[in-house]
Amino acid sequence: MDRLIVPQGTFPLRRYPRQTRDPLRAWDAADEYLLQHLFEEGLPGSGPLLIANDAFGALTVPLARHRPWMLSDSFLAHRGTEANLADCALPPESVRLLTSLEAPEGLCDLVLIKIPKSLALLEDQLFRLRPHLHPGTRIIGAGMAKAIHTSTLALFERILGPTTTSLARKKARLIFSSPDPALDPGTSPFPLRFRLEETGDLIVSHAGVFSRERLDIGTRFFLDHLPASSEEQTIVDLGCGNGVLGVTAARRNPRAHLVFTDESFMAVASAEENFRAAFGERQAQFRVTDALAGIPRGSADLILNNPPFHQENVVGDQIAWRMFREAKEVLREGGELRVVGNRHLGYHVKLKRLFGNCTVVAGNAKFVVLKTRR
Repeated sequence: MDRLIVPQGTFPLRRYPRQTRDPLRAWDAADEYLLQHLFEEGLPGSGPLLIANDAFGALTVPLARHRPWMLSDSFLAHRGTEANLADCALPPESVRLLTSLEAPEGLCDLVLIKIPKSLALLEDQLFRLRPHLHPGTRIIGAGMAKAIHTSTLALFERILGPTTTSLARKKARLIFSSPDPALDPGTSPFPLRFRLEETGDLIVSHAGVFSRERLDIGTRFFLDHLPASSEEQTIVDLGCGNGVLGVTAARRNPRAHLVFTDESFMAVASAEENFRAAFGERQAQFRVTDALAGIPRGSADLILNNPPFHQENVVGDQIAWRMFREAKEVLREGGELRVVGNRHLGYHVKLKRLFGNCTVVAGNAKFVVLKTRR
């Protein structure tokens, strides 16, 4: 197991979900830089410490004795932090977990922000955090230099106040921002809304959701190839995002029971808002979870999936492969998994290897819709 060695101590840390031979570490040089800086400068005051966007607890675990708030839009980040706290023999109550739709109690003396890949998520977080800052609050951002742009610094300046940056160290940089009480940054533009042409539904998307402003072209292509039925069945929108696939499937399958799952708290909140706006109190489930964890085995007739091919800055097909494996377990005998993906990702090979069958439903120059049966 890899060990993070920093002035605060030595901590065995692993990524989450856990893999037997995971080649990637649970921290980066920006985590090390920030922890070294805090050791040299000291922590201010005795008020609350808030840590945002800590992927697997690389900041939260070394600072657990300060009883921080840990804020993230990721269910996996929460579970990964809890697992690493346990591995380090630290009590779970030493850290207070918050979703991206929640806020800390009172004012914070110190706010540490790992810079997320999504500028929209960062913007929304800064707006949400501003009421919990006082003039003496220290705000420190951390990220790899390639992820910190002029636009990143401009957000801190516009929403919080005067902002500077550190020199780069191991290709990582820190951002220092001071709250300006006289600044009027306006209000957050999130959540965003757009009209779905296919059904006329007004789609709500919180800041952490992929393709917030419009329908992405892969999903648009998938919508043209969703099955329709008058039968009673259970349909799962796996990795649901704002729930467009599930909402559209619910219209085409009026007797279906829908289940929406995603590891993003903002995604599931968006999906629930959109489903309720379209169908009122029609029965449905909304699960913030890891892929299909917690969904009963053999319970689904149809699973719809537009798999992500990145987790923050890590690109690969491991998420899709895990989703496909879990889908096989959750489907009933004869149940169908229907997937859309870029042609170059080669999902048909994986699906045929896993299920023993795979059929092309439709394709164009860029995307392909595939189906496979259990």
